[in-house]
Amino acid sequence: MTRRNDRERAVVLRKQGKSYADIKSELHVSKGTLSVWLSDMPLTTDQLRMVRDKNPRRIEKFRETMARKRQVRLDAAYEKVKKDIGSLSKRDILIGGLHLYWAEGTKTARGRTEVANTDPGLIKAFLKWLLLTGTPKNKIIIRLQLYKDMNVQSEMQFWSKFLNIPLSQFRKPSIKNSNSIGLTRRGHGHGTCDLIFENMSLWEYISMSLRYLREEYSRP
Repeated sequence: MTRRNDRERAVVLRKQGKSYADIKSELHVSKGTLSVWLSDMPLTTDQLRMVRDKNPRRIEKFRETMARKRQVRLDAAYEKVKKDIGSLSKRDILIGGLHLYWAEGTKTARGRTEVANTDPGLIKAFLKWLLLTGTPKNKIIIRLQLYKDMNVQSEMQFWSKFLNIPLSQFRKPSIKNSNSIGLTRRGHGHGTCDLIFENMSLWEYISMSLRYLREEYSRP
């Protein structure tokens, strides 16, 4: 491309609202040269705003600033939560576990206490609740629901280590004929863990506990 063609192209790009940096990148000419060629073609206020808003470094700096502000808010909220909740007593865990079961637990399978979820923390919290009720850990059954793109043995090892439950208490996992991409995006990429304990006495205790909670919340 000749020097004249470069200049004509620079004028066209400037009319489109391109910055000197954009034009330099395309034409490979110096900023000084562009200053001479385009001295009578300043960008309008709107064009300047568009150039500024599309600048990658500016966008990244804005994102970093917003991320820092968000983290400051989250840290403050976390500290408030720590102060408001404090250490959990056995009674706190008992009541919390019953509410967890009310929301997530199986209620129709008579004699079976069962909670399934993708969140390892939630499953571990319920396991802690079960042990608090006197449930023998070696009687708990684990069943996983995984996806076809997952490594079955690796995921079983993950849950076994995380829950400190031997693989001998795991049943054959169910494999869904789809990928785990949506699950991973939500932050829990280890499938669904189903924690089961077959015991009529515990099931009856939970059922009556939920009845009691419903009555309590129904009071005027």
